[in-house]
Amino acid sequence: MKSTLPLLSLSLLLLTAAVTAQMPGFVSLDCGGTGNFTDELGLKWTPDDQLKYGQSTHISVANETRKQYQTLRSFPADNRKYCYTLKVMSRTRYLIRATFLYGNFDKSNVYPKFDISLGATHWATIVISDANTIEVQELIFLALDPTVSVCLSNAPTGQPFISTLELRQFNGSVYMTQYENQYYLSLSARINFGADSEAPVRYPDDPFDRIWESDSLKKANYLVDVAAGTEKVSTQMPIDIGNSERPPQKVMQTAVVGRSGSLTYRLNLDGFPGSGWAFTYFAEIEDLGPTDRRKFRLVLPDMPDVSKPVVNIEENAHGKYRLYEPGYVNISLPFVLSFRFGKTSDSSMGPLLNAMEINKYLKKTDGSADVSIVSSVIALYPSADWAQEGGDPCLPVPWSWLQCSSDPQPKIIKIKLSAKNLTGGIPLDLTRFTGLAELWLDGNSLTGSIPDFSGCTDLKIIHLENNQLTGELPSSLVKLPNLRELYVQNNKLSGKVPSDLLNKNIVLNYTGNIDLHKGAGRGGHDKIIIGSSIGAAVLLIATIASCLLMYKGKKYNKQDQFERTGPAPSLGSSLGGVAKEAAHCFTLSEIEDATKKFQRKVGSGGFGAVYHGTLKDGREIAVKVLNSNSYQGKREFTNEVTLLSRIHHRNLVQFLGYCQEEGKSMLVYEFMHNGTLKEHLHGRQSINWIKRLEIAEDAAKGIEYLHTGCTPSIIHRDLKTTNILLDKNMRAKVSDFGLSKFAVEGASHVSSIVRGTVGYLDPEYYICQQLTEKSDVYSFGVILLELISGHDAISNESFGSDCRNIVQWAKLHIESGDIAGIIDTSLDGECDLQSMWKIAEKALLCVQPHGNARPSMPEVLKDIQDAISMEKEADKLRRGNSDEISRNSGQSLSLNMELGESQHYVAMDESIAQPTAR
Repeated sequence: MKSTLPLLSLSLLLLTAAVTAQMPGFVSLDCGGTGNFTDELGLKWTPDDQLKYGQSTHISVANETRKQYQTLRSFPADNRKYCYTLKVMSRTRYLIRATFLYGNFDKSNVYPKFDISLGATHWATIVISDANTIEVQELIFLALDPTVSVCLSNAPTGQPFISTLELRQFNGSVYMTQYENQYYLSLSARINFGADSEAPVRYPDDPFDRIWESDSLKKANYLVDVAAGTEKVSTQMPIDIGNSERPPQKVMQTAVVGRSGSLTYRLNLDGFPGSGWAFTYFAEIEDLGPTDRRKFRLVLPDMPDVSKPVVNIEENAHGKYRLYEPGYVNISLPFVLSFRFGKTSDSSMGPLLNAMEINKYLKKTDGSADVSIVSSVIALYPSADWAQEGGDPCLPVPWSWLQCSSDPQPKIIKIKLSAKNLTGGIPLDLTRFTGLAELWLDGNSLTGSIPDFSGCTDLKIIHLENNQLTGELPSSLVKLPNLRELYVQNNKLSGKVPSDLLNKNIVLNYTGNIDLHKGAGRGGHDKIIIGSSIGAAVLLIATIASCLLMYKGKKYNKQDQFERTGPAPSLGSSLGGVAKEAAHCFTLSEIEDATKKFQRKVGSGGFGAVYHGTLKDGREIAVKVLNSNSYQGKREFTNEVTLLSRIHHRNLVQFLGYCQEEGKSMLVYEFMHNGTLKEHLHGRQSINWIKRLEIAEDAAKGIEYLHTGCTPSIIHRDLKTTNILLDKNMRAKVSDFGLSKFAVEGASHVSSIVRGTVGYLDPEYYICQQLTEKSDVYSFGVILLELISGHDAISNESFGSDCRNIVQWAKLHIESGDIAGIIDTSLDGECDLQSMWKIAEKALLCVQPHGNARPSMPEVLKDIQDAISMEKEADKLRRGNSDEISRNSGQSLSLNMELGESQHYVAMDESIAQPTAR
């Protein structure tokens, strides 16, 4: 689909009653498909081929034979949203699931990233990191309206696309909470313990078609740290599941048992830390002896209140083969959840676990303030393309013909319906938009009179020209206090222009209305009135001033052009005018005075020696002196002066100038008192984990600026711990830009001879000699691993006999769940494992072999900042300040239920939208 098509959103109203061979309220959309079919599970699939918009593409993925994953629908990567609208039953709960299988549909191997929203609420950011892996997002919601919209938008890379969209209706009170009017439940984990294969359990075994993942599924950091003595058990006996959340029989007929007295697991919870809904499902499926007892507790680290209740499945469920479902409807959980079920001292049997389900509370976003009004407007044009855009008119992005305010509940501030073939009268509902500042209805066939807009007190600009409007110019226009421009030319208006309107300081054009005139005569109809005489004078003065400034600007630009292309006396033509214009040229005598003739050497490298100095104004400087016989150094010198003369950021070492005299080339920087990050990690007194995170944040901000804040973007090409320097306050700045290169605008990479440092070098860049920003991301991933471990990037001793590289060594530990095996021993346990896991997993993504699978620097920076928040709050808890956290942040949440007491609720604090990890 070309992005120029007029309809910018998709609307599909599906009647759920049409599906009769399965559970009522089931909708299964095969996006990009062409025909109805029934899959191997018995689910009926419907294509979205009714849609005229979007691009339908066939894909082929190895080992994927399901028909619904042979096609997808993609949309333009623009600033609009594309929506599916589904019919639902109000006051009914539903599960909605969207899946995404990239399959390199666009033949670009650029992994897409985009947002998905449910109505006005941001649901998730879809980040594709593998062309052959299905990304799944699932929500449980209470329908409050007759329709619900799922929208795709905001694609910074690739194109938005979707493979399937599924709607599943629940019965009765399943998943009912007292928070459901304000919150959705976003699935984080739904696990079938004791499963006999890696295949999930779903429809028809689960009549609601929930997907219960097998605990045998092998993936990184998923259900690791399994206790010794864990054994799978199963039964063929039916399980009485009652009227609860009704986990399926097949799930409840399997379990794991801790024969040694414990069941332990660790898993990542997508979307957390935050507040969630967490339940466990138990059924006694073993035949116990007359004297056997199975009693155990749930133990969560740092959450003693959760560990008190004792579970006795048979007693709690009032018999064998009956469901017992204890849980919490409002519990604060971390990103990495470690949990243990341990038997009590008076129990003869180890704990048993059948299933577990965890959902995160997702705060619903209030819709736009003007939803009902705009709905009334578009209802007048049911067949118009522009009236079909789905979802909320303003959120998460506005419709193509609207602009909205930035308020939490935004108002519509601009309506632009120029040349949309509008007929009939001007809709009276347009006069109800209290925040409207601009109204564009020009170039249509509107008839009738101009309505009273006096209720729209913010109106500044009104375009009604080139229509067929009749009647007089209403005097109510005078009542608009902010009106600045009014265009009504080329209509069929008549009568007199209100004198008060003529006296307002506005631009008024009413030409082309042969029966409209001012005053008592008819001669004024062919004039453009520009406010009062005062307004005209002001405008004339402004115009003259503008012309003078433009003239002066042209003269200045010519001179500037000459200076930019003229020779730079000390640097020669190799640097051109850029350096001359921006970089200060120090004399050799100034440098010698500042350094006391190069008395104090503070470092050295491939470039040459570095000396400390002090300028006459008291500023401390570092002077890099080029090795006179280094051709590479001369090229790096030229590159660094050229580049640093045009970039400035608080997290880049400040470049003060250069010196080229008597055959010497020198670069002058601000002095960084605390040396390099490498010295602190591998030599000086160790720095704690929170300071390491803050250093990572500073460095990431500097690199993010190079990648996204510079035009063209800049690739550093030699990121390493020796090129991250620390000032007197231990704030980090990125340095050494001798190898840096400008990215080529419009190109996916820069062909380049490989430069860099062993251990930090992007393997894809090394092999293909194609440099991208993701090469810097790889190097930064290595730095993150150094921050975690305290080890060098390359070592003959640190990583064992079979490994010299930190990436290989760390990957083995992290993917097996052994984070403790790589943590720097000097941290001495003073770090939060959640924040450590957050950084470790992001580091692994950064050092993926292929650049397309690596995150961008803004994504890396966000996760570092999240980890800092986790660590700071964990540190307060370690110091015994948990009461202060609750008092000051308002984010700590009390547990709502004792284990097993699922009928008791407490009010949810509004701060749940920004939960605190514990």
